[in-house]
Amino acid sequence: MSPNDPVPAPPGPKFRPSTGPLLRSELAIMFRRRRTWAMLLALAAIPVLIAIAVKLESKDNHGSGPAFLDRITQNGLFVVLTAMVLCVPVFLPLTVGVAAGDTIAGEANMGTLRYLLAAPAGRFRLLAVKYLGAAAFCAAATAAVVLAGTIVGLILFPVGPVPLLSGTTVNGWEAEGRILMVGAYVVLSLLGFAAIGLFISTLTDMPVGAMAATVVMAIASQVLGALPQLSWLHPWLFTHYWMGFADLLRDPIVWGSFGSNALLQLGYIAVFGALAYGRFATKDVLS
Repeated sequence: MSPNDPVPAPPGPKFRPSTGPLLRSELAIMFRRRRTWAMLLALAAIPVLIAIAVKLESKDNHGSGPAFLDRITQNGLFVVLTAMVLCVPVFLPLTVGVAAGDTIAGEANMGTLRYLLAAPAGRFRLLAVKYLGAAAFCAAATAAVVLAGTIVGLILFPVGPVPLLSGTTVNGWEAEGRILMVGAYVVLSLLGFAAIGLFISTLTDMPVGAMAATVVMAIASQVLGALPQLSWLHPWLFTHYWMGFADLLRDPIVWGSFGSNALLQLGYIAVFGALAYGRFATKDVLS
């Protein structure tokens, strides 16, 4: 190199795409959709309808109906727990199945998936952001039930010391803390299901089919869990510990179900997350 030759400029910093903006965009799009708010409002309406029905019904229905229903008139905090008993097997899987099944298939159906992949985010990063969006919906859906149930329970019924399943009594603040732990347990329970929905969403470009298949998986798992002949299979079903949040309502708290549920859901996240990436990484995106 001669002295008159220009000095080459030092190489610029290598561009590394950030997950933050992509995740913020995904959450903004999800929570701007009318469908998302319609599902959240429908979930919030369940504890409200339960509370109104109990308030208007004057007959003594002790021992009938879902768990905790006969305790609502004595303490409004039981509205949340009754709503959880109803929502966990049916309504929460239905709404989460819609959100998770739409993650990849919805983008493909609208023709926006290839544009997302054209950005320097990469398929793994996009898949991770889509799963985090589905997980955020799990949290929002559970929060809608907890918040609506707590508010309507405080408005329509007295609130005082709460009897736990073990027979001991705790004050209202501690009971609300237990309810928040129940909500966290339910969110954790739905994370493995969301991973299943993400995988199914990578298999098709039709979001309705992915949503339906995801919801059917939740129903099938619960049906299998109800068959005593398949008791050997029950601990491996992702729905097996869904109703285990009752252990958080004992004194002392029994953490066995929480730990077993966490390990099971992490296993489903790992397995179906890997399957989703394996499918998505080799998928020909034409739309």
